[in-house]
Amino acid sequence: MARRSGGPGTVGSGVRLGIFALVTTLALVLLTDALGGVRLSGGPGYTALFTDATGLLPGDEVRIAGVKVGEVDDIRLRQDAGAPPVAEVSFSLEDDRPLPSDVHATIRYRNLVGQRYVALTRSSADSTGATLSPGDTIGLERTSPALDLTLLLNGFKPLFAALSPEEVNELSYEIIQVLQGEGSTIEGILSHTASLTSTLAAHDDTIGAVIDNLNEVLATVASREDALDTSIVRLQDFISGLSADRDALGEAVVSMSELTGQTADLVAEARPPLAADVSALETLATTLNANAETLETTLARLPVTYTELTTTGSYGSWFNFFLCDMDGQVSVGGLSANPVGFHSPFARCQED
Repeated sequence: MARRSGGPGTVGSGVRLGIFALVTTLALVLLTDALGGVRLSGGPGYTALFTDATGLLPGDEVRIAGVKVGEVDDIRLRQDAGAPPVAEVSFSLEDDRPLPSDVHATIRYRNLVGQRYVALTRSSADSTGATLSPGDTIGLERTSPALDLTLLLNGFKPLFAALSPEEVNELSYEIIQVLQGEGSTIEGILSHTASLTSTLAAHDDTIGAVIDNLNEVLATVASREDALDTSIVRLQDFISGLSADRDALGEAVVSMSELTGQTADLVAEARPPLAADVSALETLATTLNANAETLETTLARLPVTYTELTTTGSYGSWFNFFLCDMDGQVSVGGLSANPVGFHSPFARCQED
């Protein structure tokens, strides 16, 4: 007897299988959207030019302020006449998502696996409110490539060799977070470092001469080590002696202070007489200056006069003088008179 097909059991199994397939497909779509994002509707498309887009793939996210707003559609090489080749990245955004005209695109690391995303930021506070039109291109002056993580991590190989894998992963992630998007700054630092190194290399002879001279100085000091030790010991003895005589030195300083005070008092007492003497000296100097000719004549005749006086005095303890002129003055009670006067008429008393 033949068995009939298509019974109630077969229909029920088909329904259960369809429901299972529908639920599985829906869960898969939700999981895919949660993990990588699925854009179900198209949006405005734009293009950005990068000098390096290594690691960026179609389907990678486009973010604004860390929030996914689109994804990368295509990456291709662009070669313009007379210009170096660049990477042309096409991406699209969600519907009704405008971009400001001063937008800046940066390729950043998403995780340590090597996934990347495009971060869109504003270059300045644009108050005009201008926006890009769909299909516009963001030029090289407003884009930044991703940090070359391979070159960076290769420089940390000696450090990584001493760390555990967990520590290496943590350190690498922190380095990426600090340095991503700072390619131009790092490039500037490396450029200045290269310039400094070149400058030092250009003065290699001068630096070598300085080192040679320093070696000679050190060698000279080393050859006079005994004398240097002796000088240091004597200096120490001198300082120790000063320390031992600090009481006497203190008393000397106090005595010097007292001497200074007494000298100041003496100068203060002697200042009026000294001022009078200085004034009298000025009068004397004026008188001498007025009679300079007479003074010079008298000084010129003094040697001859002294010679004659010596000759005269050699005959005894007396001098023979011939009186030519005499003038007498008498003062009484503040009054003065000149009653006495004498002049010899002899030829010997006459002026030449």
